[in-house]
Amino acid sequence: MGQKVSPIGFRTGVTIGWKSRWFAPKSNFGEFLVEDEKIRRFIDSRLNRQPPYAAISAVEIERTREEVKISLRTARPGLVIGPRGAEVDKLREALEDLTDRRVSINIVEVRNPDLDAQLTAEGIAEQLKRRGSYRRILKQRAEAAMQVGAKGIKIIISGRLGGTEIARRESKIMGSIPLHTLEADVDYGFAPSFTTYGTIGVKVWIYRGMFDEQRAEAEEEERPESMIRARRRRQRARSDGDNRPSASYSHRRAARAAGASTDMQQAPSGDSAPQADVQPTQPTDDVPAEKSD
Repeated sequence: MGQKVSPIGFRTGVTIGWKSRWFAPKSNFGEFLVEDEKIRRFIDSRLNRQPPYAAISAVEIERTREEVKISLRTARPGLVIGPRGAEVDKLREALEDLTDRRVSINIVEVRNPDLDAQLTAEGIAEQLKRRGSYRRILKQRAEAAMQVGAKGIKIIISGRLGGTEIARRESKIMGSIPLHTLEADVDYGFAPSFTTYGTIGVKVWIYRGMFDEQRAEAEEEERPESMIRARRRRQRARSDGDNRPSASYSHRRAARAAGASTDMQQAPSGDSAPQADVQPTQPTDDVPAEKSD
């Protein structure tokens, strides 16, 4: 039997941070845990399942003694904030009534929704709900993720696909998905699609590269332009130096060439000595040329 592990839970605490960051004594731990789940379900039902459909992919919660700090990752920050911040103020008031605590909300924009597994799963589920062709949907979503920089994607849908009587499973895989590599940034998302003929489950894995490569790229973007140019010049000079022959090799080559030239200049002894070049004399007017018989 297959034993599947969530890529998010597998990497949490190792290469991925926790989505709830707070400390509580044993007497309050259960209360805060249930409260976090209530907050996530309330935000999902209010912003994702009904207008404005703000595409919330993740909710991160931090707690202090006085307040609860909530970070929302969304692909549509304008819909969450609203005109002059009206919508986010209403959301904050509703969360304060739910938790009886002071709440502060931070909005984080998702720049590439096609690289977010949860948003990709939500989009596929919505298209399946509209009775779209599941094969075409899977192909379009996989190609869109690969075009924006994903190194691999796997999509699995299961249920009464196309309204058939017997439930089955279809998958689409592009690139590579290193699930056992902890340094690999593999994002995972799940979303159910409630269609008229039954529920279809959608699972998405997206491989976005190694964490070390992403950190190096982020550090390079943060550096001043002059430092980046100097680093590129050093790398270019180093690569050019690797292509050129070494100094010892060039020195030996020059020495061999010099030795060959000196040997050519010295005349060897014996009959094999080359004769000096003699220029033929031209007849002049004073000395008449000899007449042949």
